[in-house]
Amino acid sequence: MVAPPAAPGSPESPELPAHRRRLSLPVLTRAALAVAGGALIHLSFPPRPLWFLAPVGFALLAAVIFHRKARAGFGYGVLFGLGFMVPLLRWTGEFVGLIAWLPLALACAVMISIATTAMAAISRVPGWPVWAACLWVADEAVRGVFPFGGFTWGKVAFGQPEGWYLPLASLGGAPLVSFAVVLTGFGLFWVWRNWKLGLPLVVASLLAGFAVPVGVDASAGTVTVAAIQGNVPRAGLDFNAQRRAVLDNHARRTLQLAADVAAGKAKQPDIVIWPENSSDIDPFRNADAAAVITAAADAIKAPIAVGAVVVDRRDGLPRNTVVLWEPGKGPTDTYTKRKLQPFGETMPWRSFFRLFTSTVDRAGVFQPGSDPDGFVMGPAKVAIDTCYEVAFDSVVRDSVTTGATIIAIPTNNATFGFTEMTYQQLSMSRVRAVEHGRAVVVAATSGVSAIVEPDGSVTRKTGLFEPGALVATLPLRSQTTLATWLGAWPEWVLTAAGLVALALGFTRRRKDSNGAAA
Repeated sequence: MVAPPAAPGSPESPELPAHRRRLSLPVLTRAALAVAGGALIHLSFPPRPLWFLAPVGFALLAAVIFHRKARAGFGYGVLFGLGFMVPLLRWTGEFVGLIAWLPLALACAVMISIATTAMAAISRVPGWPVWAACLWVADEAVRGVFPFGGFTWGKVAFGQPEGWYLPLASLGGAPLVSFAVVLTGFGLFWVWRNWKLGLPLVVASLLAGFAVPVGVDASAGTVTVAAIQGNVPRAGLDFNAQRRAVLDNHARRTLQLAADVAAGKAKQPDIVIWPENSSDIDPFRNADAAAVITAAADAIKAPIAVGAVVVDRRDGLPRNTVVLWEPGKGPTDTYTKRKLQPFGETMPWRSFFRLFTSTVDRAGVFQPGSDPDGFVMGPAKVAIDTCYEVAFDSVVRDSVTTGATIIAIPTNNATFGFTEMTYQQLSMSRVRAVEHGRAVVVAATSGVSAIVEPDGSVTRKTGLFEPGALVATLPLRSQTTLATWLGAWPEWVLTAAGLVALALGFTRRRKDSNGAAA
């Protein structure tokens, strides 16, 4: 039995040029390609320096959804998202099992499928790779605010700290980096379909980063900084039960650094950064904790930014706070974490989720801060972005625009063990360094702590679950990058372009349907 010829003008019609025909592949093959594409995106993320796999993953996605119906774009998008998010987010289930990991990965995959549905719907619009890349940026923007305040893990830009695209962050922030990576991938697919149309897109995307200079000069002087990693007695969810031991570890490592400075083995730091949760004992309520921190500050002869859990006297509820502790003065300023981690520091819909597991009651009742202003420490104005906050564009930008000349990221990753989470978070810090033209100091309780230059390069770092002190002289910079100045505008413009293309795609489909009916 011979199949009827394709209707003129249909996606399979031989009358159409090659770049307008979709691939005729079995459903299972397309499904496998979708999963493989997502898996390649995951493999492009740290700790692997395989950034170049990301465009290949998006090329496979393009091959699967090009000239497909919207519902096919949704289904293959879910598979692509699962191939990406299931391995990427494995750290979320390190100590709580599948109940956190797989539902979160599925939710992220469904969010991604919204973009792939729209991409399939506009695949007949001229210039499709450009508009499809814009829609991916739009989807990342949505995932940054919904649900539960957003979850930005898996933003494509965060997998590119080693790649050619990183300098673009200084122009348009993380959204522009994501756009360039996705455009390269869809351009690769276009090269295979029609090299005359696709090659310029790929070449332009790959070379764009080389044309962007990244400032590293010390325009506002220099500062010698020490990042202290005191370590925790053991990894796991019982981290809070080890509170005094963790505080003592960080004080002990600071005292050791002070001894090294006195012996001429280490340079005298101007400022010291302790991690998030380095003192889960409220130093404002516990004199013994305050005494330990005071002794460390006096010994090192420098102000210390101390990550502490502080109970507010007004409502009796905890705040994730960084306290500025100065030698001879004690606590002089505070910064309260503004972007709290849902299902950790807070628990949305607590009564609802309690129907499924009592584990939800382990989540905290922390209250967010509102002031983005950091600390004046020695010669530096330090932006403070605590742990989860580094993943959000607007949060980091707001802290930098207060006049910061350097960025500090105090973090606690002890509850995620030896997983890839800490490396994924470090890659975000590297993107932020280039985005805002600032050196970044990452201080982690259990690792990885790191010193990041304004060009995103890591000059010093610790291992996991070992005490350490990183001392480095870093440039202070007061210049405003274009990305900092523009803020969210690049993301808004790219999102708007994708939505306009989506509207044109629906209009084109309606005209084609009316023409076929006639």
